[in-house]
Amino acid sequence: MPRLFTALEIPRDAALSLSLLRGGLPGARWIDVENYHLTLRFIGDVEGHVADEIANALDRVHRPSFALTLSGVGAFGQKKPHAVWAGVSASPDLAALQAEIERICQRLGIPADTRKFMPHVTLARLRNSSPLDVAQYLSARGNFSTLPFRVGRFVLMSSRDSVGGGPYIVEEAWPLSGTDARASSRVASASDASRIMR
Repeated sequence: MPRLFTALEIPRDAALSLSLLRGGLPGARWIDVENYHLTLRFIGDVEGHVADEIANALDRVHRPSFALTLSGVGAFGQKKPHAVWAGVSASPDLAALQAEIERICQRLGIPADTRKFMPHVTLARLRNSSPLDVAQYLSARGNFSTLPFRVGRFVLMSSRDSVGGGPYIVEEAWPLSGTDARASSRVASASDASRIMR
């Protein structure tokens, strides 16, 4: 059964900037560049009819496209670090989109996410990385930032249970207003997704 989540895709230029952060950290399993994404709401393993209900409800999201900048790096798990990530500059539009998706999920009976939304792009999963190595890695890359990029849509992604996350598949996509007509049709394949991304 696929594991579902809503997400933003990372365009090629920003993904290239993120890929330059790879390396220099013992015990890191680096995420493949094509699997970079920003999770909006983790949904989990759901039955097919629930997935359909979620997709139908997400049809009603009408929000403007917006600019986003990836900025800064950090780690999850202070005493026992388990992931490193790139952060996101504050964005009211991103917060509003995520909050609307969260409300939709809760209305459909999906339990509220207990963690506060902290937008990030996971760069690597860590196994037995020392806190000192992680601190040195982060301090050497603390001024990381991408050029702003336009977010033209959000997607429903699925992942199969695998080591290190991925492969991720775009199941459905919803345009944000102000994007061009090519991006306004719903897509259901990864090849379409990569063609629309900029």
